[in-house]
Order: sequence, then structure tokens, then C-alpha cells
Amino acid sequence: MSGLSPSLGLSGVLALRAEILERSQALSAARIGGPAEAAKLGGFGAAMQQALQAVNGLQSTSSADGAAWERGDTHDIASVMLSRQKASIAFEATLQARNRLLTAYRDIMNMPV
Repeated sequence: MSGLSPSLGLSGVLALRAEILERSQALSAARIGGPAEAAKLGGFGAAMQQALQAVNGLQSTSSADGAAWERGDTHDIASVMLSRQKASIAFEATLQARNRLLTAYRDIMNMPV
């Protein structure tokens, strides 16, 4: 997830998806290799932290662009609105991922043993 930046476009999202799939396969292989191999990859927590930092970066950029437009430092309203939409979409995607993780956790906890 090192390719995340505030200017994440469609190709960036597709590249991010491909990287997530690769890491998922690598984590599956690490399960066979043991905890030492999984620690080398960084694990799920590290991937989530990087994703949340990327979303936070997009939101910070959006706030900075909005503040610059309000001060009159820039007259390009299209770039301000674009950065706000990127931050909004990233936040919504993060929220949906959280909701799915919580649903999966609840389903697992409600399974009869």
C-alpha cells in the first residue's frame, strides 16, 4: 500500500486492489510458513494502519485545499471539489470495510461451537 497518495485516481485504485490481492495471497502463504514469515510481511494490522493513514492524508489534503480556496490563494474550484470527493469516497470505502469486518466478527462470534 505504498502507492497511496492524495492524487489517487481510478488507475491508482485498481493498482491498490491488485496490491491488496497480492498481499492476501502472500498472507495465505505465510500461514503455512508460520508466524515468522507473517511478521516479515507486516500483517493485517499494518495494512489497515497504512490504509487509514492514506485516508487521513486525503482528508488533510482536502481540508488544506478548501482552506486555500476560502482564503483566495487558489481560484481552481474544480481541484478543490475533486479533492473533497476523493476524501469522501475514501472515507465511505473505509466505513464499508469496517462494517463488513464487524459483521464478519459478529457472525463468527455467534457460531455454535
